Amino acid sequence: MMKTIRLTTAQALIKFINQQYIHFDGEEFPFVEGIFNVFGHGNVLGIGQALEQDSGHLKVIQGKNEQGMAHAAIAYSKQMLRQKIYAVTTSVGPGSANLAAAAGTALANNIPVLFIPGDTFATRQPDPVLQQVEHEHSLAVTTNDALKPVSRYWDRITRPEQLMSSLIRAFEVLTDPAKAGPATICISQDVEGEAFDFDEKFFEKRVHYLDRKIPLERELNGAAALIKESKKPVILVGGGAKYSRARDILMKLSEKHNIPLVETQAGKATVECTFKNNLGGLGITGTLAANKAARQADLIIGIGTRYTDFATSSKTAFDFDTTKFLNINVSRMQAYKLDAFQVVADAKTTLEKLAPMLEGYTTEFGHTITELKDEWLAERDRLSKIQFTRENFDPEIKNHFSQEVLNEYAEALNTEFAQTAALITVNDTIDPDSTIICSAGSLPGDLQRLWNPTVPDTYHLEYGYSCMGYEVSGALGIKLANPDKEVYSIVGDGSFLMLHSELITSIQYNQKINVVLFDNSGFGCINNLQMDHGSGSYFCEFRTHDNQILNIDYAKVAEGYGAKTYRANNAEELKAALEDAKKQDVSTLIEIKVLPKTMTDGYDSWWNVGVAEVSNKESIQKAYQFRQQKLEQAKQY
Repeated sequence: MMKTIRLTTAQALIKFINQQYIHFDGEEFPFVEGIFNVFGHGNVLGIGQALEQDSGHLKVIQGKNEQGMAHAAIAYSKQMLRQKIYAVTTSVGPGSANLAAAAGTALANNIPVLFIPGDTFATRQPDPVLQQVEHEHSLAVTTNDALKPVSRYWDRITRPEQLMSSLIRAFEVLTDPAKAGPATICISQDVEGEAFDFDEKFFEKRVHYLDRKIPLERELNGAAALIKESKKPVILVGGGAKYSRARDILMKLSEKHNIPLVETQAGKATVECTFKNNLGGLGITGTLAANKAARQADLIIGIGTRYTDFATSSKTAFDFDTTKFLNINVSRMQAYKLDAFQVVADAKTTLEKLAPMLEGYTTEFGHTITELKDEWLAERDRLSKIQFTRENFDPEIKNHFSQEVLNEYAEALNTEFAQTAALITVNDTIDPDSTIICSAGSLPGDLQRLWNPTVPDTYHLEYGYSCMGYEVSGALGIKLANPDKEVYSIVGDGSFLMLHSELITSIQYNQKINVVLFDNSGFGCINNLQMDHGSGSYFCEFRTHDNQILNIDYAKVAEGYGAKTYRANNAEELKAALEDAKKQDVSTLIEIKVLPKTMTDGYDSWWNVGVAEVSNKESIQKAYQFRQQKLEQAKQY
């Protein structure tokens, strides 16, 4: 006879979550580490009650903003190489709506995270309940329906027994490397408190096996033939290579066969920068070395990459007349990109099986890889030493802002510090095993080009969605994943203003993070975008009603939260601040005033963006004509 246990739907949810385990490469461990919450009506009396009664091993953390805490959960999962997660619960209405940006972030980056927003009443007795939206065409539509397009799996629970099949399906998706992404289970708030006689077997320990998908013999033979036929292959290291832990075999193959490595944002620091054949980032935010190598390549070996427009320079990074593609990816959809030969399998396993099939093969790159790397390191060194005075601004910068405007910024912000010099100073000063995080603005470009990680897995960039506000919240997630290491949020003033709520959470829970805030008083990246394409500087600078430059005291803001704060407007002050920050037990914020227009620019790359076809400005007309010329090089697939 079936044994049952009477629980509310919410209690059953928490009990089930506690029993989910991952098995990977011989190790077994709980999959769900904890749960972030902002309680409100719709989840406090159901899920909140269940957690208060018996949270099991789950760590329960109170967030300050639903998007912020969800970003922390995403960053935790990403830093744990998608093998452990936090769940996230919110109230109905605005609480669940605030998950939309975070869900998109998780989906674009293939990061597993469990969202459990409250929902309206299944009975509809009190409809419209507080915070409920209404549609004339359907009473079944709620705010949570907005999460459908940004969830890998989505379900609504309107009866307690529905929870069982829904959770099993959700965890299948969450633990599948090929489909990994956000799973959203909306639970009607009255149903959260309803009881049901659940089968006790439903709560037995469940082990989800992350088995490495083995490549077929056909796939291996085809891949080996393509590589041996090529003269100048290039390996593109994507995020899938990092999640597969393919570092050692990548280095072995690269060194033995003299194949250069180039990286996507997600793949950077899979192999440390000191490896001789690592040429750095590819594409729009890439290095000159990587982009030159890709231009010469007759075969691109894509390892766990989505081939985003930034990595491919909007599909102009390669010579499609002479270049073939070989894609190794657990996702069949991704493996098909750029009309490639597909190997739908685990990256590490595939490369290990390919290794003996490539005996005796050597590329024709010769000393070119070393020469390209040396050329780029010299350029990085040049950028690190650039200094500006109010009488001597770089002529290239003047093309964007006049001498007068630059002097205005220098006076208003009391700085002559270049962003590139500041960033390299941070790189050279923090401990090598520290992890940095960034997401949006001009900083990701500078980081992919200039940041030299000497320890693997210490570079955490969310660039699949490039979601402003991820940087500070995500730093908390990384700290939860690596509690014994320093974490640095590299963030611009624009992103900081968007969202930094979980800085408070880090202080509240004694999870020290370091916020390194680059303030150029504006959305500098987008300002560059508009001016690069013929427009003027229009509503991207932060100016007052009477056209004065905003000079916000961010250090004072963070000090009010309880953080240890610093102000640094030159290299000496920045080094001193970073050294002192290492000694602190509480979260820190270092405010750096930097001059606008002192970030790096593209190196042999192009980004396809929409440019006005009709304009009364000659500069925009020229930008449109240039775009049309570049499009002739691009491919559609």
